[in-house]
Amino acid sequence: MRILLIEDDLSVADYISKGLRENHYEVDHVADGSEALERAVGGGFDALVVDRMLPGVDGLSIIQRLRESGDKTPALILSALGAVDDRVNGLRAGGDDYLVKPFAFAELLARLEAILRRQQVNTHQTRLKVADLEMDLLSHKVMRAGQLFNLQPREYKLLEFLMKHAGQVVTRTMLLENVWDYHFDPQTNVIDVHISRLRQKIDRGFDKVLLSTVRGAGYLLQDPDAS
Repeated sequence: MRILLIEDDLSVADYISKGLRENHYEVDHVADGSEALERAVGGGFDALVVDRMLPGVDGLSIIQRLRESGDKTPALILSALGAVDDRVNGLRAGGDDYLVKPFAFAELLARLEAILRRQQVNTHQTRLKVADLEMDLLSHKVMRAGQLFNLQPREYKLLEFLMKHAGQVVTRTMLLENVWDYHFDPQTNVIDVHISRLRQKIDRGFDKVLLSTVRGAGYLLQDPDAS
């Protein structure tokens, strides 16, 4: 996978580049926004990691121009601006995800993997499946081993996100941004409550446990028998 890293802070760029290369990504680094736009337009990248504040052309303008030209290369925005309006503006500009500085590299890697995975998913996909757990995206029916579940709208949205990221540790921040749209105090236990309710519905009474908590990291939905 080839990544274009657009970051003018050289220490941050070195940190990200080193981590990505250790995870077998090919990384091209550009520090200037104008040059970055030229490189991105040339294509050939699987994803972009874009700092928001750049000399020349700012990160959001780079993404907007790419989207206006029909370029759908996944873009992860990095920024020290972490207010809700800043994140919303970043996503509306065409960003696929938004990560606030300072960040842990593990979360950057997880988010990058997620947007790459979404890019690869067939846009006509109508059914999700993890082990014997199935979700029909058209009828909104969820069942496991033939047993139909009655999920509340938020539970359904939570499970859909987990199933689309099956096999990947999903952080609380990712759930806050993608399932709750920032509309609650992150210090509350609402995520834990919904995870507990969902686990009771999809795992209780079955031999295999699909949904687990990864202490200090987040939550994981996966087939325990998968290689």
